[in-house]
This record gives sequence, C-alpha cells and structure tokens, in this order.
Amino acid sequence: MSFKNLSNIQPTVGSIGKSRKTSSKVNWMPYLLISPALLMIVGFLFYPMANVFYYSLQEYNPAKPFYNHFVGLDNFLSIFRSDELFYSSMLVSFKWVSIEVVLQLIFGLLIALLLNQTFRFRGIFRAIAILPWAVSGVITSTMWSLLFNEHIGLINDLLIKTGIIQHNVAWVASMETVFTSVVITELWRGIPFFTITMLAALQTIPKDLYEAATVDGAGRWKSFRHITLPYLKNQIILSTLLRSVWEFNNVDMIFTMTGGGPANKTTTLTMYVANQAIIAQNFGYGSALTVVGFLVLLVFALSYLKISGFGKEA
Repeated sequence: MSFKNLSNIQPTVGSIGKSRKTSSKVNWMPYLLISPALLMIVGFLFYPMANVFYYSLQEYNPAKPFYNHFVGLDNFLSIFRSDELFYSSMLVSFKWVSIEVVLQLIFGLLIALLLNQTFRFRGIFRAIAILPWAVSGVITSTMWSLLFNEHIGLINDLLIKTGIIQHNVAWVASMETVFTSVVITELWRGIPFFTITMLAALQTIPKDLYEAATVDGAGRWKSFRHITLPYLKNQIILSTLLRSVWEFNNVDMIFTMTGGGPANKTTTLTMYVANQAIIAQNFGYGSALTVVGFLVLLVFALSYLKISGFGKEA
C-alpha cells in the first residue's frame, strides 16, 4: 500500500476516535426526566418505611414526650413474649385473608366466565358487576352497617318476613355473627377485582383451542380444566397474591364497622396497629407491630411465588 493511501486512512481513524469520545459521554436527560418520580417514591414510600423501622426501636408517644427514648428490641420482645392479643390478631388475620381471597376468587371467576359469554346487554351487566369496586371502603362499610342494623336494617326485615329468623339480630354487635357480617361486606366489595382480572385474562385465550377441544369431544369441564385454568394460572397467582396483601392490610372497613370488636373478634393485625398507633398514640409499639406484619407478608409473598411456580409454563 502506498503512502498516499495511508494518509487517506488517517482521517478515518481520527473520526472513529471522535465518535468513541462522543459515545462515551453519558446522556443525563432520561435521568433528569425520571428524577421527579424517583423523588416522590423516596418521599412517599421509602422515607415513611424508614421512619417505621426507626420508631419500632423507640418508646414514642407524642402525648408523653418526656418518656420517649430508645428501647432497642424491647418492643419486639414484648410482642412475642407477653402480647397475647398479637397472636389472636394474627390468627384473625389468617382466617380473614384465607376466607376472603378464596371466596372472592371463586365467585369472581364464576362471574367472569358468565360475562365472557355472548348475550344481550352484556356491557350493562359487566358495568354492574364491577360497580362495587368503585365504591370506597368507608362508604361500603357505612352502607352495610345500615343494612345490618338491628332496628332499621333491611336484612333483618327481609329475613323476618321470609320466616328465616323470628326476631331482630344485632349482626355487627354479636360475637356469633360479627365476623360473618364483615366477611360478606368485604366480599361484596372484593369480588369485582377478581371479576375484572379474570375476565381480562379469559379474553386472551385463543378460541381455536376451544373449537379444537369440541371437535375432539371434550366437554365444558375438560375444556375448563385443560385450557382455561392453565391459561389463567399466572393471573390467578398474581391476583391472589395482590389481594392477600390488600386484605391483610385492610383496616378502613373493619375500623368503621366494628372497630375490632366485639371482644376483639374482628381485630386483625392491622386493626391492632391502628388501635395502638392512632387511638392509644403508642407509635413505637405500633411501628414494631407494623414491621412484624411487613416481614410476615414478605416471607409469605416469596414463599407463595416459589411454591406456585409463578412465570413457569403450565
């Protein structure tokens, strides 16, 4: 190769060096654009979480500032060693979450299967089915408290007229009926969540599979078992996990309807936290209870995803 050709190559090498220098510069614009969202996440999520962990190691009561001090792990030791209400509230929480999530999944899936069919006024029935999801927890609890009212409640009136009961029942004040009452109330509000998620997942299943199953002689049950359920697997796992976390942290409806009573029959762990932190102003102990609840949910979520095989092919 001649010197003339080598001289022609040199500018090309120089241009490559320039492009490398240019490409090595970091483009900060994307980070700048997402910085407001990151700041809000830190300010409204991570900072409050850090505060909870901090106050869990404190004896902190705003009404008694002179007694506030660092106690280390004493709050946690008191929880596990001498707090019987903690264990009973955990038992109520487990019972509450299990019943609610299972029943909401079953009824939500059944309604979704019905709404996935083709019939007249399907859009209207779909809107009616998801309407309770748009109602806030406080409004829901107030409405159902009136329905369950011992003296003016519609439920007592209907049951007496049909001969099912002979006298008025204090549904949310009786130890025998209070838990069932709040379960029914939360079912009314929670079923639409599963209806929406299951209906969305059902619409992604190819119809060719059902047609092929029909040609092969498979009935409705076999088609549901071998086509519908495998396609809904991941959606069911994710929906039940999310709903379990939400139901575990549910406090607005129980707080409004029963306040955790009578005799702590509806005192879940989050209801216990609300009583300690909001009513008793014992923020240190309430924060320790919150940390325990967070760890319980974390272990449950990781174990559930591992055991259920979320994300794996059916």
